[in-house]
Amino acid sequence: MILIRTSYRENRNNYVNTFSPMKQKFDYNTTRDPMRLPEYGRNLQRMVDYMMTIEDREERTRAARTIISVMAGMYPQTRDLEDFEHKLWDHLAIMTNFELDVDSPYEMPTEEKLAKKPRRVPYTSHNIRFKHYGYLVEEIIKEIIKMEDGPAKEQATEDLANQMKRQYLMWNRRQVSDEAIFKDLEELSQGALKVNRNIVLRSDKDLAIVMPTQSKHQGRKKRRKK
Repeated sequence: MILIRTSYRENRNNYVNTFSPMKQKFDYNTTRDPMRLPEYGRNLQRMVDYMMTIEDREERTRAARTIISVMAGMYPQTRDLEDFEHKLWDHLAIMTNFELDVDSPYEMPTEEKLAKKPRRVPYTSHNIRFKHYGYLVEEIIKEIIKMEDGPAKEQATEDLANQMKRQYLMWNRRQVSDEAIFKDLEELSQGALKVNRNIVLRSDKDLAIVMPTQSKHQGRKKRRKK
């Protein structure tokens, strides 16, 4: 039996040549081609890339439909959404860099169309005198002013005063007098609406509202105390 002895230097060189990162080529995501839609994963992107190499259009269309079914199975919770299948075909077109050429049941999107920014929504800004009453209260006041004098107008004014007191208590956690509500109403109407001082608005207890965030917060404090 012949024993072959190797020196330390030879062993070290063999190890470096075999396992050194300089000699091996590791497959990292940073060295791979970027994915257009990473949420579908690398394997599905490989399926899409293979589909694009199929020359026969009919066969390529069958492969595209198979990929669509796989994509639908990845997110079954979204099947009931409106235009679910249409969105999947759009995603497939994106994954092919908008070069998809198959018999699709929907019109293929273009990169220019998807990159187009939506139209800016025109938001209106109003100069609200008392923000805790809101803009609608001011609009209601305008409509009541147009009403003919009589019982109907007086009842509408009283109902509005109760609503204003309710709005006040929603944002100001303290009692408010009926007189303060009457003065605010007259100021908002620029003196056009005069409230009968003999009427009595609903009590703070009947109108008080606990905001949802406050009730949850209070519930947490009670649980902590226990």
